[in-house]
Amino acid sequence: MAVKIRLMRLGARGQPFYRLVVADSRSPRTGRYIEAIGYYNPTTEPSTIKVDEDKALGWLRKGARPSDAARVLLMRSGVLAKWETRKKPAQT
Repeated sequence: MAVKIRLMRLGARGQPFYRLVVADSRSPRTGRYIEAIGYYNPTTEPSTIKVDEDKALGWLRKGARPSDAARVLLMRSGVLAKWETRKKPAQT
């Protein structure tokens, strides 16, 4: 089973709202997911991004692969930067 971090679209037509979820790669976009780890609202000015850092880092540590859109959101929120620094071995 391949686990992905990706966006799940919610909201009315013309008013998108996305939930950042951890899901099996075989499940549909708005289908079943394992855990919600944040949200993204592009309709506000500026757009709102909220990510639960601990949950996101935990899933990255377990091997979850972010989609391209989720990777951008994780970069903007600073989670990927923390993941990269934790992943590198300590230099002496």
